[in-house]
Amino acid sequence: MGMSPVQLLIVLAIVVVLFGTKRLRNLGGDLGGAIKGFRNSMHEGEEKSKVSQKDDSSIEVEIESDSKHKVK
Repeated sequence: MGMSPVQLLIVLAIVVVLFGTKRLRNLGGDLGGAIKGFRNSMHEGEEKSKVSQKDDSSIEVEIESDSKHKVK
């Protein structure tokens, strides 16, 4: 069901003929930059999530400490 190495080489040769090596090189660089930007965005999102979770837990602690003072 999969492609054999010979079929893969034929497809690669057709792509090179259609687009040319210079355009493929630029496409590869652009694709690499897009992937790098995506990874950086995901990393920043995880950091923001961790910060917001820490903020939420500190708020809960403050509320609990306030309620303890009110009870006494």
